Amino acid sequence: MLEIYLPIAQVNVDIFLLLFLSLSVGVLSGLFGVGGGFLMTPFLIFMGIPPVYAVPNEVNNILATSVSGSLTHWFKNTLDYKMGLFIVSGGVVGTILGITTFTYFSEIGKISLIISLLYMYLLAIVGTLMIIEGVKEVDQARKKIIIKKKLHEHNWFQGLPFRIRFPKSKLYESALTPILLGLIVGFVAAMMGIGGAFLMVPAMIYIVGMPVKLIPGTSLFVTIFISAIVTILHAFNFGSIDLFLVIPLILGSILGVQIGQKLGQQIDSSHLKTLFALLLCAVAIAIAYDSFFRNGVNESINNQVVNNDLNIFAEFTLNFSNESPLLYGALAILLAITLGALAAWMRKIMSPIVKKLLSDFRNKNQPKKEEVKFPEK
Repeated sequence: MLEIYLPIAQVNVDIFLLLFLSLSVGVLSGLFGVGGGFLMTPFLIFMGIPPVYAVPNEVNNILATSVSGSLTHWFKNTLDYKMGLFIVSGGVVGTILGITTFTYFSEIGKISLIISLLYMYLLAIVGTLMIIEGVKEVDQARKKIIIKKKLHEHNWFQGLPFRIRFPKSKLYESALTPILLGLIVGFVAAMMGIGGAFLMVPAMIYIVGMPVKLIPGTSLFVTIFISAIVTILHAFNFGSIDLFLVIPLILGSILGVQIGQKLGQQIDSSHLKTLFALLLCAVAIAIAYDSFFRNGVNESINNQVVNNDLNIFAEFTLNFSNESPLLYGALAILLAITLGALAAWMRKIMSPIVKKLLSDFRNKNQPKKEEVKFPEK
């Protein structure tokens, strides 16, 4: 057990536990193709980090993983930039509304309770829906039933004005549809510290009607901008970004996502979705118990300790955050983007090398076929 002191959040955390949790959540994210924010933020709260610090630091972590994933899709040309920018324009307004709401509940001392309640309901709903969907998939696979789903159902969104063309997605949609989607995603990101992919992906499929191959990259592209805006606003308004917390989160998450994606290519993760859904429900129950029976959120706030014996790096971080919050927030964004970009480039360089090594290893261990010699006439 090796504890480090977080000078901004003013709590001691076990660095190995922090790395293990971020790595594990990253693996789950890569394996199931979901964002890890709605798991990592509650885990940070359980570790004793107050919600007002857990939310923005996890958003900064999401920024790094989104840069890494988005660049991978950029290499493959599976991004719709025009659609993404329209969603981002709504996301800017949504993040401002989210930060305003966050500030209001912080001033009246209810923000910790609000965040806990939001996560409790979110995880319970998402987990329950995933269990239902997983049971249906297993039943359909057992009965060998194939159901054709409509990807783009007509609804009232199609009647909105200001229709424009999105050439990459081959759509003729109202500009208000992606803007409204961005508004909701930005608000949720600012309040809860999640990227919003769990909202964006279904909406892009069933409401916007985008081609499936463009959705992951476009979703990550949007998350980059929304996460950066949320990070800078939290840094400026609350001074709550702690680089001593952000760096272990980013390192563990980026590595975990790479491992999860590789595992996803080797195994069928559909059978594990029900277990993942049960994990979400278990975390929701834990949050409910912690909030209503143990009063855990208030305990985590009371666990804050002021350490006057700071090392030179911690003291510099604390002073920098207090004296220049905008520059400090920009530094946190730059750090996340740099680490995310490095991870993407490393993956691009190492992927063919690893594939070649694995191919050579398989060929070497395969038994050689004996040549069949036919008798000469």
